[in-house]
Amino acid sequence: MRRTLALLLFAACDLTAASPVTITVLATTDLHGNLTPVDYVTGQPAPLGLAKIATLVRQVRAASPNAILIDCGDTIQGTPLEGVYQSSGSTVGDPMMRAMNLLRYDAMTVGNHEYNVGLANLARARRDAKFPWLSANTIVAPGGAQRAYEPFIVKTVAGVKVAIIGITTPVIPIWEKPENLGSYRFTAPADALRAALATLRRTQHPDLVIVAAHSGLGRNLETGALEEPAENVVYQLAAEVPGINAIVYGHSHSQLEGRLVNNVLLVQPKNWGASLARLDFTFDPAPNGGWKLGAAQSHLLPVSAQTEAAPDLMALAKPYEDAAQRYLETPVATSAQPLSAARGREQDTAVVDAIQRVQLQYAEADVSFTALFNPEVRVPQGQITVRQIAALYPYDNELFAIEGTGKMVKDALENSARYYSNTGIPGFNCDMAEGVDYEVDRARPEGDRIRNLRWKGKPLAPDQKLRIAINNYRAGGSGGYTMFQGAKVLWRSSEGIRELLIRYYTEKKSIPTEPTNNWRLLN
Repeated sequence: MRRTLALLLFAACDLTAASPVTITVLATTDLHGNLTPVDYVTGQPAPLGLAKIATLVRQVRAASPNAILIDCGDTIQGTPLEGVYQSSGSTVGDPMMRAMNLLRYDAMTVGNHEYNVGLANLARARRDAKFPWLSANTIVAPGGAQRAYEPFIVKTVAGVKVAIIGITTPVIPIWEKPENLGSYRFTAPADALRAALATLRRTQHPDLVIVAAHSGLGRNLETGALEEPAENVVYQLAAEVPGINAIVYGHSHSQLEGRLVNNVLLVQPKNWGASLARLDFTFDPAPNGGWKLGAAQSHLLPVSAQTEAAPDLMALAKPYEDAAQRYLETPVATSAQPLSAARGREQDTAVVDAIQRVQLQYAEADVSFTALFNPEVRVPQGQITVRQIAALYPYDNELFAIEGTGKMVKDALENSARYYSNTGIPGFNCDMAEGVDYEVDRARPEGDRIRNLRWKGKPLAPDQKLRIAINNYRAGGSGGYTMFQGAKVLWRSSEGIRELLIRYYTEKKSIPTEPTNNWRLLN
């Protein structure tokens, strides 16, 4: 009987070992400090944020226990909740890291906006995290004081070895001031990925390899056209580096439910915690031991108004949120009438001109470029608070004054005008100029849409020397504005553009309510 029982137990164990296993990878990206489900522009509830994502994560885990949770970066910058905490000197702990600890994140890739907050805040947030920060293509220069990131982690889930490799967009030094980078240096992503894979094959022998990338696609999947491939490397990694099964990515604030490129599954969840990516990988036992990957599928789980915000994350967030809301209600200036940014990409508006005025002033510039980041912005009549001013400029960008030319202005406006016929170009890459007068003729072909470009009442000569105000991302050539890349920087702000706006209008006491009408859209 003992021998028969032993054989039966052995057979049962063998059957269990022979069963397929499904590994679930859950991912967020570009949370940008959105912990609570609130729109900081309006102060109203919104279907976004990590507290709502938490509910989706826990629902998946309840049904699929073999789950890994990762984030693809740009996590600790972007909302007043994070900004007020970081400027307060509090040692309670970074709100996003504490919330992610509650959710038991397994890893986070470092994004470019992590560096916006300064090395001290970056290091402090990293210490608060109970999970590793990854970036295989970020190294520390010899003798550097900064702490190196892990290139990857390996987790064994239900007997399956899963490797997560972090990759960060490599062009950060073009955007970021040196003191915010310290001794961190950025290497070619494809080379770093190959090296990480070689180490993994030699030492870990993973069954599943996932790249968590803070970088966009770099290629239009419908047309095949390249889209800033130096900044956005995901397509290149999938096409050129063998040995990876999937890439979950971010940075571009778009979304992709799933697409195969060179048999690599590409997935992008929506930014700000508006959706959660779910990837499921089914493994069958291999005849000679180990596992063989079978089916792989992905989809996005959207956050909605009906998605409950996790009570424990909301309780954690409350003191941070209260401090942020008090700051946002600080009076700044007044407006003689209500203003709307609803048509700000189709016509000149006082809302966009309010940004241009500040940039021209502080950069002492001839011409200023800015985008309208959020057409939902509304400025009320009467008292204006930090909330409305901050809504004009939600990013922690710096202001540059560069040495430019008339040709540079024309080329930049032509690049911006592509927005009107190319649905793949996000609105935040549609810049408008102040200091010149011009028309945009949508009926003309790309590259020849800017008409009647004038400066000081006369046609703008291509060789006219100009002092141009732009943000640090435009100075690095992002958004297709390569004409600015490499231009001599004459001045750069020590504060972010949002802080300059608040300071300027606090001093002026009122906001302009009429646009300059220096440009118009034809056809």
